[in-house]
Amino acid sequence: MVSVQESTSDISDRIARRYPREVHLGDTSLQFRLMGESDVDGMVGFARTLPTEDLMYLRVNITDEAVVKQWVTAIRQGRTVTVLALKNNQVVGEATLLHNATSWTRHLGELRIQVSPSVRRQGLARLLANEIEAIAREFHLKLLTARMTLDQSEAQSVFSRLGFQREAVLWDYAMTPDGKTRNVLVATKRL
Repeated sequence: MVSVQESTSDISDRIARRYPREVHLGDTSLQFRLMGESDVDGMVGFARTLPTEDLMYLRVNITDEAVVKQWVTAIRQGRTVTVLALKNNQVVGEATLLHNATSWTRHLGELRIQVSPSVRRQGLARLLANEIEAIAREFHLKLLTARMTLDQSEAQSVFSRLGFQREAVLWDYAMTPDGKTRNVLVATKRL
């Protein structure tokens, strides 16, 4: 949680100085930068390349331009920070930290990650998660959470390797478009 002496804008300025920067995954060069208003079309385009099962359990439909514009508004208001991974100026991954500095959960952050199938199994999710963890520490958050369905075994494996531990299972918490329910795992990592 942000101290009285340190403003959210000071933290945001410090975070912004980390980007843009080049990162390498093997012989692939990527750029990491913060998402902003100019990224709406790129994010929608990226989202539309993701498999349906990746999009099914997101809280919002990120293939919808209006929804992505609302996401950018949350970024501008300081409630969300999103790091984009770009390959040849195309979004191939994103990691988002959701937090609320004024609620009784102000010490928590939720981590969301989406990675293009074209660059999976190369360590991009791990790099993006590390970015969000560093950002969460800048905000003095104490706990990161992540949610996934119990049938998303690859996601569970990734988060386990990142140091997240199974915290709870929410039975029948998610519903597929055809009306079937899925159990949701909540994992946490203490910072």
